[in-house]
Amino acid sequence: MSEEQLLTVYRFSSHNKEGLEKDTVCGCFHCLKVFHPSEIEDWWDDEDTAVCPHCGIDSVIGESSGTKVTEPLLKEMQEMFF
Repeated sequence: MSEEQLLTVYRFSSHNKEGLEKDTVCGCFHCLKVFHPSEIEDWWDDEDTAVCPHCGIDSVIGESSGTKVTEPLLKEMQEMFF
């Protein structure tokens, strides 16, 4: 993906509760885990930003970002943002 596309997807890692509630797959670009959004228990930013249930970082994106959540995508994002 281009840097611009990754930045667009990145925007979905914040204030993402509404989108994640409709998604069936999400993933964390910090720990690279792919999981079901129902696993999310903690939310930041007035209960609106998902916190990864595996690593505790707010780096969760879902299908509502407009792209398929895959390990290669998460790895690209990890390299860019961490």
